[in-house]
Formats: sequence, C-alpha cells, structure tokens
Amino acid sequence: MTTTAEPDPSDGAQPRAELRADAERNRERILAAARRLYADQGLDVSMACVAREAGVGKATLSRRFATREELINAVFTDRMDAYAATTAEALADPDPWHGFVGFIRSVCAMQAADRGFAAVLAMTFPAAKALEARRAEAYHGFLELISRAKATGNLRDDFTAEDLIVLLMANAGVVAATADSAPGAWRRLVGQMLRAYAAPGADLPPMEPAPEPTALYRAMVRLGRASGAG
Repeated sequence: MTTTAEPDPSDGAQPRAELRADAERNRERILAAARRLYADQGLDVSMACVAREAGVGKATLSRRFATREELINAVFTDRMDAYAATTAEALADPDPWHGFVGFIRSVCAMQAADRGFAAVLAMTFPAAKALEARRAEAYHGFLELISRAKATGNLRDDFTAEDLIVLLMANAGVVAATADSAPGAWRRLVGQMLRAYAAPGADLPPMEPAPEPTALYRAMVRLGRASGAG
C-alpha cells in the first residue's frame, strides 16, 4: 500500500501567501479563544486550555506566542489602549474633579466587564513591553489628573496614585467573588471609595444601592467553596 506524503511547504507545493494566511488565521483563533477564556475565567487559564479552545496544537500556539506574557500582551493591548484613552478623556474634562470621578468609574467598569483585564490592571508584566508602555502612559496622565483634582479642593490632599492600585486590586477581588451572584457589587465599592477620596465640602457622587443580602451570601458561600473552606 502506498501513502501520499503531505506537501512540504519548503518544496513550493503550498504557496507562501497561503502559508501566511493560515498562520494569521491560527493567530486570530488563538487570540479570540484567549479573550473568551480570560474574560470568563481570569488569567489562571493554562496555555494548553487556550490551545484546545482555539482548536490548534500546542506547537502551533508556541510558534505564535512563545510565552504566557506574549499572549497576554497581544490579547490586552487594545484594552490597555482604551485604558490610556480613558485617562486622556478625563484630563480633557473642564472639571478635574468630575474627570477624576469619571475615570475611576470607567476603569472599574472595564475591570467588571472582563475578569482577565481586571487582573491585568492589578498586576504588572515586565516582559509585555507594549502593555507596560501604555500602562506607564496612563499612569503619568493619572498623576496629572490627581494634581488638577486636588487644585480644585475636591480631592483629598493625602490621595496618592498608589490608592488607585489598591482600589484596582480590591475591585478585581470583588468582581471575581460576586460576578455570578451580585454582579453590581463593585459599583457600591467604587461609590464608597469615591466618597472616601473626596475632600470635605466636595460634590459627592451619588451612591449605588447596596447589594441584596441573599446575593452577597451566595457570593460568600461560593468564595468559601472555591478556597476549600468548610
């Protein structure tokens, strides 16, 4: 019995343009799969899971993205672009305090919409150069926003950029813990923190209603099970 060998790309049997198109299709499938998994499950998803979701082999994934950081960089660059754009939009607001409040709410909403991005904002990835460059751009814009908001007398003098990092970490935790049971709980956290950041006499943003006790209880039970408690 004779067998027919698969065409070897090096012998010209498959045109280079077709090879490039195949490679690009695989790349887009991998990125789409990673976006879905990261948004739903966070960044703990393994590279093997991404390959299965994309319908490609591990070798194909490794050729496109050699490391987890490279994949995260490619998946979240557009979202980090939006993060930087949100900073620029806040700086363009003629009322710096209003711009500050809008920025905090917008960034926390971005976290709530995508569990993977929630983690990205609360972490750093030195090997993901493009991602970190946009983060640095947004950070410097936020420093300017802080200065302007303080000058209006509405933002507390002791607020620092590190307070934003703490908030993003806290919000990421709330989003992960309540996503299935009390998905709007993060808004209450953000409302309370904005009031804490406000100087005496500042125009306080409206508060979101507190989550339903039964919804929070379900979230607490789920969190306990996930941690192995009980």
